[in-house]
Amino acid sequence: MSAKDAFHTVVKTALQKEGWLITHDPYTLQAGSLELYIDLGAEKVIAAEKQGQKIAVEIKSFLSPSKITELYAALGQFIIYRIALQKQEANRTLYLAVPSTVYNDFFILPSIQSVIKTNQCLLIYNIEQEAIDQWQS
Repeated sequence: MSAKDAFHTVVKTALQKEGWLITHDPYTLQAGSLELYIDLGAEKVIAAEKQGQKIAVEIKSFLSPSKITELYAALGQFIIYRIALQKQEANRTLYLAVPSTVYNDFFILPSIQSVIKTNQCLLIYNIEQEAIDQWQS
């Protein structure tokens, strides 16, 4: 199992503030003979519908100097996790969590937006406030 991201606790707290119940920390996936670990699994019960919304969240900090290199790695990991998750639990939506500072400086670039809109569901989190700034799907 890999080490937790630098902002793991920040994202976990932010989800809990929004009423998410953390059900997995980490969320384990089986992909053939491989065991994969998504950072968090969470569920939100919608009382009126009596059914829950389920998500999995892969947290990224983007702390290295090369944001594009981190995006390459994060996107590859996300795609592999999404495929494995669709086979294991198709009703759970996978999100890539990124800090709002990185989103505002890097992810808003038109070329990056094009890649993101094609491939991802983003959860944008605020490090200082331990809050979710935005959900993009």
